[in-house]
Amino acid sequence: MKTGVTIIAEERYRQIHGEEYSFDHDDKELNGNLSNAAACYAVPNGPKRIKIVKELWPWNNSAWKPSPLLRIKELAKAGALIAAEIDRLQRIKQ
Repeated sequence: MKTGVTIIAEERYRQIHGEEYSFDHDDKELNGNLSNAAACYAVPNGPKRIKIVKELWPWNNSAWKPSPLLRIKELAKAGALIAAEIDRLQRIKQ
């Protein structure tokens, strides 16, 4: 069985290499966009999620790709987006 950390790392790898969300791309995401997107994926499916996504989703609707029947996949996306935000903030400090 894979650990949560491994699953999140695999998702982050997919985002970078499959979706081409490079560090340069992430560095342009300001105002908490990455962490707001993570929050949207972290909230379970239901009325609360609809409200949060409407309020926080930072990009166009076509970028919202929930997988409500695959909760681990959604949490991996959330974790990978948080990792991207942490990396972005660390690069700013350098």
